[in-house]
Amino acid sequence: MGKTDGDQDLFAEMKQRFLSFKKHKYLEDLEHFQALAEAQYPKFMVIACADSRVCPSNILGFQPGEAFMIRNVANLVPPLEHGPSETNAALEFAVNTLEVENILVIGHSTCGGIQALMSMQDDVDSRSFLEKWVINGKSAKLRAKAEAAHSSFDQQCRHCEKESINRSLLNLLTYPWIRERVRKELLSIHGGYYDFLNCSFEKWTLDLKGSSIEGGRYSFKDQAFWY
Repeated sequence: MGKTDGDQDLFAEMKQRFLSFKKHKYLEDLEHFQALAEAQYPKFMVIACADSRVCPSNILGFQPGEAFMIRNVANLVPPLEHGPSETNAALEFAVNTLEVENILVIGHSTCGGIQALMSMQDDVDSRSFLEKWVINGKSAKLRAKAEAAHSSFDQQCRHCEKESINRSLLNLLTYPWIRERVRKELLSIHGGYYDFLNCSFEKWTLDLKGSSIEGGRYSFKDQAFWY
């Protein structure tokens, strides 16, 4: 079978999935989808990894209209001072226009983006788009290497996977329009970690009172472990 035939088979399967969606979801809940065509009122802004194995809609069951979502390599949120990106553009729209009530940053096990970050040489000017992006997680890398200095590389990466989520939660607070809504309790910031090796999910909420952007200190509440 040639490549063209294989592509046709893939799109034939995709067509059947779409028609199944239309029959069993769209047409059976037509009024809801017609309302969504007019406006969206999601409660969540989700920032997740681009990894094909960790689709938030599949894992957490988000339905159309429930979550405004952006996915990038290693689910990173750059701080305000790093300038514009697709991620903070989506955040601006979600927070200021859609007025979401929750931001959820989801990381996961065996993250290739985090492995790339942990493997990079420090202070090397790379031409790689990937490396130029994941360097946004440098502070998480440094902390993971310091706190897991005597651990294996895989263990250091796992440590960094969670640390990078927490750093992204702090980075969210560098945006004044996010910090202000969190301060007024109009917006909550959450972290999540999906371990697809044992299909478990950890969730926690950033506690603004115990967290400091400048000191890199974070405090959490409402932690939960789903398995």
